[in-house]
Amino acid sequence: LCGQPAMPRSVWELPAGQRRTVLRHLLVSDKHRFLYCYVPKVACSNWKRILKVLDGALESVDVKLKMDHKSDLVFLGDMKPEEISYRLKNYFKFIFVRNPMERLLSAYRNKFGEIKEYQQRYGVEIVRRYRKNGGNSAGDDVTFSEFLRYLLDEEVERMNEHWMPIYNLCQPCAVRYDFIGSYEHLDADANYVLERVRSPSFVRFPARQPWYHPVTAETLHYYLCNTQRRLIKELLLKYILDFSLFAYPLPNITSEFCRQ
Repeated sequence: LCGQPAMPRSVWELPAGQRRTVLRHLLVSDKHRFLYCYVPKVACSNWKRILKVLDGALESVDVKLKMDHKSDLVFLGDMKPEEISYRLKNYFKFIFVRNPMERLLSAYRNKFGEIKEYQQRYGVEIVRRYRKNGGNSAGDDVTFSEFLRYLLDEEVERMNEHWMPIYNLCQPCAVRYDFIGSYEHLDADANYVLERVRSPSFVRFPARQPWYHPVTAETLHYYLCNTQRRLIKELLLKYILDFSLFAYPLPNITSEFCRQ
């Protein structure tokens, strides 16, 4: 797919806005010589913890602290062009990906079900836009269909990072990643990366928090089968590069499958 003539071959071939996005998502460890492109809703908080531990800013991955997504992290975008080029050429580069629809459902349930800031910033506007007489909503009752309609109307480049396609966040054609791990094989893939970057043996990938309720195949099936088929088909086009580049099957939303 990346061999198609129109696809970018390096970050310097990207339009300025797209280049800014990917460089803002590439985290740097100079000590262990790697770059990690973080993708929200794909275990990125745990990877950020690991980076902080590796750089000595955090004592252990198990420290019970609310994750600060900015401090004590080094972003490739804050470096000079020659420093960026050197690291892109010489460092081990990796990314973790996830089934695109599962990632969207996870973002929807987390942001609109639990986080007031997102309910007020996005939820209120979504309900007002897509529901008759939706002006009184506090943004905490956004339906999955309303969320999908909002995604269809949004320009990909301007999306919030929690639902921006992985392709746009990490530009896997412009950045030649050495390893692409998956959420579905998280533990094994994370252990491989930690070995590969020669991380100290006391640093291990954190276990999933007991309060965390992952999206199951059944939950996803339920949401997709109770959503207008037309909406999902249109949305798949918007995320099609994530499906094809990372070899995820398109969801089965046939009436026969949904009846089961």
